[in-house]
Amino acid sequence: MNYQGVLTKMETEFSRPIQYYLVFENDFLNMNQLLNKSISLRFVKYQCLNCGLNKPIYRQGFDKQCFYEVPQAADWIMRPELSTAHLGKEDRDLEFEKKAQLQPHIVYLANSSNVKVGVTRKNQVPTRWIDQGAHEAIEIVEVPNRYLAGITEVALKNYVADKTNWRKMLKNEVEDENLASWRERLKTHIPDEVKDYFIENNTETHLEFPVFKYPEKPKSLNLVKTQEYSGKLVGIKGQYLIFEDNTVFNVRANEGLFVEISVH
Repeated sequence: MNYQGVLTKMETEFSRPIQYYLVFENDFLNMNQLLNKSISLRFVKYQCLNCGLNKPIYRQGFDKQCFYEVPQAADWIMRPELSTAHLGKEDRDLEFEKKAQLQPHIVYLANSSNVKVGVTRKNQVPTRWIDQGAHEAIEIVEVPNRYLAGITEVALKNYVADKTNWRKMLKNEVEDENLASWRERLKTHIPDEVKDYFIENNTETHLEFPVFKYPEKPKSLNLVKTQEYSGKLVGIKGQYLIFEDNTVFNVRANEGLFVEISVH
């Protein structure tokens, strides 16, 4: 079977284990059904997620020009503390920014390679944790806009990591942590204007990923460079496809590539 389409991050469904779907314009694949099968990936061309042109992808699925123009790639996406829609100030597109920023956001702790703090829109729980490959997570605060979540994250990352070590996450070198007690310890460092939004007494969410074999020394596949790759799919964690020969492919990092996938 052959499938073709432009890569976007895998859609997920929270179950045990997590279900993964690769969605193309005319096809979709339940990736869990491909586990323990040999699949081939072939790079066909670029297709910018904004303009659709065959121009080299710069970041986040966009070519360079689109990346610096579209509101979906503005700095406040990666740095929520730069959000200004609550002040009525436009960055690139105020209507888009109001929709994205002026909605409930969660600041959370997740454990994927280590305990880290992060921010997500409330409607992206638990999707965000799945995408990070976290095996456990807990909410700290729920705030009405992205800016308040951002300043909370900035305050807390003085005391806890804000990055995931992708290699450790993929090798499954993780220790269970008591995230509720971490949250209590961090409570005093929450900014004053956010303290009223602290969430009391909720419990950890545990996530289970469809992995038969974790890579001992994960090596990242650069599909543009190699053009084609074949291997046996043995796991999916975060947004990574894990192959038997320790090759890993980060679907999200390759958004905007038009590919052909063959299942043998």
